[in-house]
Amino acid sequence: MAPLGTTDLDVHPICLGGNVFGWTADRDDSFAVLDAYVAAGGNFIDTADLYMASAPGNSGGESETIIGEWLRARGNRGQVVIATKVAKLPGRRGLSPDNIRAAAEDSLRRLGVDHIDLYYAHEDDESVPQAETMAAFDGLVREGKVRHLAASNFTGDRLASALAASDREGLARFQAVQPHYNLVERAEYETDLAELVAREKLPVLPYFALAKGFLTGKYRPGDTFSDSPRADAARSYLDERGVKILTALEEIATLRGVPEASVALAWLRARPSIAAPIASARNTDQLTALLVAAELELTGAELERLTTASD
Repeated sequence: MAPLGTTDLDVHPICLGGNVFGWTADRDDSFAVLDAYVAAGGNFIDTADLYMASAPGNSGGESETIIGEWLRARGNRGQVVIATKVAKLPGRRGLSPDNIRAAAEDSLRRLGVDHIDLYYAHEDDESVPQAETMAAFDGLVREGKVRHLAASNFTGDRLASALAASDREGLARFQAVQPHYNLVERAEYETDLAELVAREKLPVLPYFALAKGFLTGKYRPGDTFSDSPRADAARSYLDERGVKILTALEEIATLRGVPEASVALAWLRARPSIAAPIASARNTDQLTALLVAAELELTGAELERLTTASD
């Protein structure tokens, strides 16, 4: 465990993504993954009100509901850090003060808890003055319904102005950042956010840390891909650069005797400002690679090999 930036939260080096709960992982599989993660020392679970509204038969909040049922069944609320989000769920879109409060109350109810440890703005909302948005978040913090605030999918400029609004108005500020960042998706974060988060000393929790499964090594040139968003993403990554990345991952994983996914996550963990990559597992077999990554320390040469392959 390590402190999450300047917050009072101590978190595991791999954050367990809850986007598969209620989607590709049913209630029983979700409980099994959560149990195994905590048994191995994990304590950091990421979800959102949006998860997984896009799945057939779902309307959103399914992941939060399953996590809430698990927390009550295990009686371990005090041992885990729960992060969830507002702004992207249909019917609860945006960062207006009324929507933030209503969405937070909905999430608290689904999770069955009296506070959220880390509450994200899931995306920016330029239609609302940032001082109003941050005042609404600040109100939740003052009431004890939220411990700390975070931002996801913000540009560097908009994150900087949100932080400035909080400082100017004396409001709670964003204390962590969740961008899209991994071995194949580097440019946006490294050009727009990296300098800002370093200057502000904000911990970074990258999502899609395994590039929608591409960095697990299960996709290869010449494969026949199924018709799915993840397969489409993998197909788009399988260019010359993507093959170089897969080759480097395979070489290092083979030498280390660990899964390729573990190597990809370990590279992320070693990047500046990264606190805990977020990765999901729909069963305990997939969870193994995440747990290995929490302990895997790559050498300088191995890190350079991966970085060069992905440049």
